[in-house]
Amino acid sequence: MSAPVQPLPPATAPRPGRRFGRAGFITLLLLAPPLLWLGVVYLGSLLGLLGYGFYSIDDFTAQVVQKFTWATFASLFTTPSNLDVIVRTVLMSVAVTLACALIAFPIARYVALLRGRQKAVWVLLITLPLWASYLVRVYAWRLILAQEGVLSWVLAKLHLTGLLDAALRVPVLGGPSLSSSYLGMFLVFVYVWLPYMILPLQAALERVPGSLVQASADLGARPFQTFWRVIFPLSLPGLAAGSIFTFSLTLGDYIIPGVVGAPGYFIGQMVYTQQGTAGNLPLAAAFSVVPILIVTAYLGLARRLGAFDAL
Repeated sequence: MSAPVQPLPPATAPRPGRRFGRAGFITLLLLAPPLLWLGVVYLGSLLGLLGYGFYSIDDFTAQVVQKFTWATFASLFTTPSNLDVIVRTVLMSVAVTLACALIAFPIARYVALLRGRQKAVWVLLITLPLWASYLVRVYAWRLILAQEGVLSWVLAKLHLTGLLDAALRVPVLGGPSLSSSYLGMFLVFVYVWLPYMILPLQAALERVPGSLVQASADLGARPFQTFWRVIFPLSLPGLAAGSIFTFSLTLGDYIIPGVVGAPGYFIGQMVYTQQGTAGNLPLAAAFSVVPILIVTAYLGLARRLGAFDAL
């Protein structure tokens, strides 16, 4: 008669403290370099710059007066030239974001429905401009939009020069040529930031179940009703992400307004000029706060409207 089988003793679980300690140490060791870079170099320098916004500058000696004051921030809204810079930048950022959304939505929807090689080709075409240098693309557009540039030559061949002249005569937006007008600056902004709107929208539209679209059609909804009540609400996370890119990048850009467009400073140019050539660090810091506050307010509004619920 065989002896009864004795049950095996329960396996002792490893001490969680030792394993967690070792894993935590390795994780901390791996994260230490990027955290130090982010915390010291980036956030430290950013907070150091923003701290100057609470100082002022002596008009006589041009030296920074390290005494707490709200005068520099107040000058953003009490000085007409500073207020014009903020309004000009915000209006351009809103216009670029809306234009990118209108252009990107049909492209993103079309690419989201593709499969296989065709989809890969379209994604390649969308991201292809990003392979070139940012400065090269901006200066190339300056040559394209010049008075004797490629665009003027094409419009002349198509006998549409009158249309270009009418656009350049529009108050505020026009100018001597497209390369020295806000209209030309707008075109360059849209071209440069458009991929940043298409790609998030495409990713969001790919997650829209086809069964919902079919069910909407089976219930008698028209194509526009299906788009407005099914596709558009589900694409809001991608639209919000893309608009954050286009809006914030336009707010802080200083290269495109300096190369293409009519005379007039933007926020990015003011930060660059005031902390460099002018040496007015308090005013540069005050202008740096404006995009941060605007983007933060936009994120809060988008979250309240439920744009991030599907993320």
